Amino acid sequence: MQLQRIHHVAIIASDYEKSKAFYTEILGLKVIAENYRAERRSYKLDLALPDGGQLELFSFPDPPARPSRPEAAGLRHLAFVVADVEEALAELRGRGVAVEEVRVDEYTGKRFAFFADPDDLPLELYEA
Repeated sequence: MQLQRIHHVAIIASDYEKSKAFYTEILGLKVIAENYRAERRSYKLDLALPDGGQLELFSFPDPPARPSRPEAAGLRHLAFVVADVEEALAELRGRGVAVEEVRVDEYTGKRFAFFADPDDLPLELYEA
């Protein structure tokens, strides 16, 4: 088996409309499809990532909270490539998003910084 790339990453939002606005209006991801699944009382929103991958945003009634940030077992964070991390952080700050300071990867020398989505899911901007 040879894995080719990540097709999608799925996120469950506690406030669907707030998270939908964050990912589409703040991060600028384009909507591929949005479906309401009545039997589950759940939305499924498919968002396009620039590299052809997708982000799936789900809503479910009363989802449990994330155990801790970010060292709980399981997915630690999502990282997005940007050309200029300082420029991207300035844009996020201008849109009211709290961001952490820029760090430098001690192994690659690349700059990166963290911020969070409305459910405090850690997101990273990685300069490449």
